[in-house]
Amino acid sequence: MDEKAYTPDEVAQIFQISKHTVYELIKRGELQAFKIGNKMRIEHAELERFKENMKAPAKKPSVEQTSPVSNTNMPILLSGSHDFLVEHFAKQAAQALHLQIQPSFIGSLEGLMMLYRGQCDIAAIHLLDPTSHEYNLPFIHQLFVYESILVVRLAVREQGFIVAKGNSKSILDFSDLTRKDVQFINRQKGSGTRFLLDSKLSSYGIAPSKINGYGNEEWNHLSAASYIARGIADVTFGIHSAASHLGLDFVPVAKEQFDLVFRFTDENKQSLTELIHYLQSDLFKNSLIDLEGYSIQDLGKIIYQTSQTEELV
Repeated sequence: MDEKAYTPDEVAQIFQISKHTVYELIKRGELQAFKIGNKMRIEHAELERFKENMKAPAKKPSVEQTSPVSNTNMPILLSGSHDFLVEHFAKQAAQALHLQIQPSFIGSLEGLMMLYRGQCDIAAIHLLDPTSHEYNLPFIHQLFVYESILVVRLAVREQGFIVAKGNSKSILDFSDLTRKDVQFINRQKGSGTRFLLDSKLSSYGIAPSKINGYGNEEWNHLSAASYIARGIADVTFGIHSAASHLGLDFVPVAKEQFDLVFRFTDENKQSLTELIHYLQSDLFKNSLIDLEGYSIQDLGKIIYQTSQTEELV
């Protein structure tokens, strides 16, 4: 039986908020939606996930009730790129450590800028520097000079072309995106996937204006891939796991480093330290299943840290 899907109007009624607020949540990536034609829909499971994340934290226990795990009431804000492993980590860590973790999937660049501005605690990023061809660290070195920063590897992901089952249009490389019979769906500006795509197009001398649909944007991998599943577009550039989720074919193009950037403050250092230890634990590693398109060989490895964080982790 198909799962019920709600309109933005219905979601607004359920949460007693305005329809405009629902669209803003979708735009920021806090509420995931998909399109049928030009109509937006939100699945029931996504509403339940959103409600769970928005629950008020439990009251701080008394001294007699205090457990060894973190008992802070301050929510941990995670912003940046959308990824299925990030979703899984946030959910599992929240349960294991009794923390409130609020993810906001707004793209790698905006997530890193929110971390820089002190508006979140963790940024999930996969940003390719077109000059050095190195992931993530060139941006971090430029932005964070005096802050207490620690970068942990989550996974290496496969990026490539997501196409219909059977790939009847034989879309195999970037030159195929310029064909008149090929319709493309893009990711939003500021996403790590958009960074990688634009870098590849530039290296091949392909002008975006030659690609049908280059200006049509979606805010996460699953939403973009759903255009292919519904036959609205022929190809998008995204991760292998999104293709697998929807039973689509995948043409690999590149492997990228996906990292979590932690910014320590006096208020969050206990919670962030516990989160990093959990990320590195066998308990979390053993919870990972369905890893098609991911390599977790370096999961939990500290890639970079400032001197201020050496005594914490």
